[in-house]
Formats: sequence, C-alpha cells, structure tokens
Amino acid sequence: MKSGKLLYAAALAAFVTSSVHAQEKPQLAFVVNAASDFWKLAEAGVNDAQAELPGYELQFRYPAQGTAALQNALMDDLVAAGTDAIMISSVDPKTSIGAFNRIAAQVPLFTTDSDAPESDRIAYLGSSNTLAGNQAGEIAVKALPDGAKCMGFVGFLGADNAKERIAGFKEVAGPKGIELVDVRGDDVDFAKARSNVDDVLAANPEIDCMVGFYSYNPPKIYEALQAAGKLGEITVIAFDEDPITLGAVREGSFAGTVVQDPYQWGYQGMHLMADFLEGDRSGIPGDGLIIVPTKVIDASSVDAFETELKARIKG
Repeated sequence: MKSGKLLYAAALAAFVTSSVHAQEKPQLAFVVNAASDFWKLAEAGVNDAQAELPGYELQFRYPAQGTAALQNALMDDLVAAGTDAIMISSVDPKTSIGAFNRIAAQVPLFTTDSDAPESDRIAYLGSSNTLAGNQAGEIAVKALPDGAKCMGFVGFLGADNAKERIAGFKEVAGPKGIELVDVRGDDVDFAKARSNVDDVLAANPEIDCMVGFYSYNPPKIYEALQAAGKLGEITVIAFDEDPITLGAVREGSFAGTVVQDPYQWGYQGMHLMADFLEGDRSGIPGDGLIIVPTKVIDASSVDAFETELKARIKG
C-alpha cells in the first residue's frame, strides 16, 4: 500500500510539474482581420511552425467580427492572458495607432497583410500591396489592350492593403486607358459583397471590367456574373486563391489572379517572433519591412499552383 501511495505521489508530482512547464511556455499569437477561408493557409503555416517550436505555444485567432474595436479588444485579452508576442493584420491602421502602441508597450508587436507603419510595431511581414496592385494592373493591360472602365470591390476601404493595391493598380493600368471608376467597400460582409456587384451590373452598364481586391470578392463577382449570364463578357482581375477564383482562371472566366503567400506569413512570423524573444533581431531589416513576393497566376500556371496549395493545407 505504501509503495502504491509513493507511486501515486510521484505521478501526481510529475503531472503538476509538466502542467507548470506547459503554462510557462512563451505564447505567440497570430491575429487576423476577419473570418475568411483566405486565412487557412496562414493557419497551416502556424501549425507547421508549431512542430518546429515545441518550446512555444502558438495561437491563431479570429476576432468575433472584422472591426478594429474587436481586434483591439482581442489583443488586450491576449496580453492579459499572458501572450508574449503578437502578429496582427490590422483592420484599420489609422484609427488603431493608440491601441497598437498600448499593446506594443507591453509585448513585441508585429504586423502582417495590412501594416500599421505609424505605430510602434517592430516589423511588417507580408506582401508589398503596391507591387501586388501593379501586377493586377499588368493582368488588366494584357487582357484589355484597347482600354476599359473597371469597378473595384474590396472589404475595408480604409485599410492600407486595400489603398495600396488600388493605387498600384491605377499606376499601371491608368496610363493604358484602363480607368478604375470607383471601388465599393463591404466591410467583409459577404452578402454586401455580392449585392455590390449586382448593383453595379444594374446601374453601370458601361463597366466592362471588375477587380476583386480581397480574397472573397472575386468569388462574389463570379456568382453575380454567372447569375446575370455575363460570365466572359466582363473581364475580371482577381486577388488571392479562393477555389472559385482558381476555377474561373482555369476556365477562362477570369483573366488572372495575383496570389500572396499567407502560409509564409504564418510560418515565418512565428519563427520571427520566437527569435525576437530569444534576443535574435537579425531577421528584422532596417526599414522594418519583410516582403514575401506575390505572383500572377493565369490559365497556364493555375494547375501547378493549386497542387502546391493542396499540399500545404494537407488537401
């Protein structure tokens, strides 16, 4: 009986010790701007980084809704719960400077996807949204050599990633006679994203080109054009790699799409924050910008790209 009690006490002590050690692991968090399938690749990157960082606890977090207020509240909760470093895609950098600086004063703060360069964040890891916009403009120029009138669709009109993509598109397409007449925002409301396209089809018959600047915008454009019987009549330039978008590129309904590499944001981001906590700042350039290149996918490259995607998210 005595030996049984000793064994039980030893087992209990080992359990308590392991629990304490688990709680003592530094915690790293990746916070996105809204619930969207786009982020599955970033989550896959975080999961793969977790396998290589057993001494850390990695979290992938969505705000309850895509608003700056809820994003900032989520960061406050993470800090209060003991999170040691945060990487975030900012919904609205301009109105979040104070909140970001408050967080940055407590834990190392990094940005991804949508930067907040005026805040005290340490570095940005993600795409050059201006260059991505340039690539979208190049797709338009190739597909529309005689010029066109385009309508754009995006989630957050005030987000830096949106503004930079729009500016990049105009920079390349504008001088070639391709006018971006307007951009309609939807605040990541998928129903509104669809109705925005329907409204343009009804009220703007002169529009012969559409640009979906966020990952879910091109699928909503596809749905609306299909319902209106106008697939193939209106040239569509897309962003990102939603399955509907890739299918539309494959069948020729879309001219092409500019894809980012959110897997690397998650994977590299976790390693970057872990290194920073361990005192290694070598991965942070002087300008604080770590750019992961974007690329154009068209009908000739879509199959190979989709095979790569499926391997990353395990099918």
